[in-house]
Amino acid sequence: MTSIQKTGDRVLANVERVIVGKHSEVRFALVALLCRGHLLIEDVPGTGKTVLAKAIAKSLGCTFRRIQFTPDLLPSDVTGLSIYNQKTQEFEFRPGPIMSQVVLVDEINRATPKTQSALLECMEERQATIDGVTHPMPDPFLVIATQNPIEYEGTFALPEAQLDRFMLRVRLGYPQPVEELVILDEQKRQHPIEQLEEVCSVDELREMQRAVREIYVDPRVADYIVRLVNATRDHGDIYLGASPRGSIALYRAGQALAGLLGRDYVIPDDVKALAEAALAHRIIIKTSSSIHDVSPAQVIRELLETTPVGSAAEAATTGSAGRSSAPSGVRS
Repeated sequence: MTSIQKTGDRVLANVERVIVGKHSEVRFALVALLCRGHLLIEDVPGTGKTVLAKAIAKSLGCTFRRIQFTPDLLPSDVTGLSIYNQKTQEFEFRPGPIMSQVVLVDEINRATPKTQSALLECMEERQATIDGVTHPMPDPFLVIATQNPIEYEGTFALPEAQLDRFMLRVRLGYPQPVEELVILDEQKRQHPIEQLEEVCSVDELREMQRAVREIYVDPRVADYIVRLVNATRDHGDIYLGASPRGSIALYRAGQALAGLLGRDYVIPDDVKALAEAALAHRIIIKTSSSIHDVSPAQVIRELLETTPVGSAAEAATTGSAGRSSAPSGVRS
């Protein structure tokens, strides 16, 4: 676990040279990357959403492409298309910008549902089928999408199938005054992102992704995850609860967070820290409840308070001592 923590801290420190005062949000972005998941950043303009994606790509040495979603964008503009070559008299596939290791989908809700659907296969199955031919995505593959929750004119709401494919949703928010002073000072002459260097190779990242999957999750912690997700399906204010994909996302994210914190086992506090980011965007509030300003995040926080951890608390205290017959996880 020491190697995951050390490498993770190195990437976090490098990204935080650009993103000031958002330690938890940057860590969640790295959690999604280590889990081979995708990240949705929902916030107002100018809070650093695009810069965060670029900083992650530069820190990891990954290939990076940006797709600016607009109403006139076509699915082929995202995935690529086959072009007829008159010299060879054959069709040649020209890959689209989605064929990159880190892809920034800027203002994802400004494209039509037809174009948004081009991402569904890419994000879930890590492949794109064009003209009957399947093309695999590169490895690693991370989609970081942004959207503005304030402005709705000229936008198309993301369907539930699209939202469910994002492992985590985070909000950066405005910086504190003292943090904003630091930002002003750092950008007097040039943007600090221009000085970022690679601090983790792609091979190291792949090794970390494999190691994260070996982190031990006690059955009682897994039971707590399932009970928490099931509670979203029975809540009186919720029209549509979280899917089994939400349980998997919370399980995998807990493993990655534990590894970044230097542990080879997951505790209930990891689950609680990630619950809102992993589940809030997967549930739909009833219209009658939304009128009274009931929000998904508010419901998740309520469920965290009312769903007992139960025997999972014992797993947190016993740690590795209670795992004599279980996998020992990844050792440093």
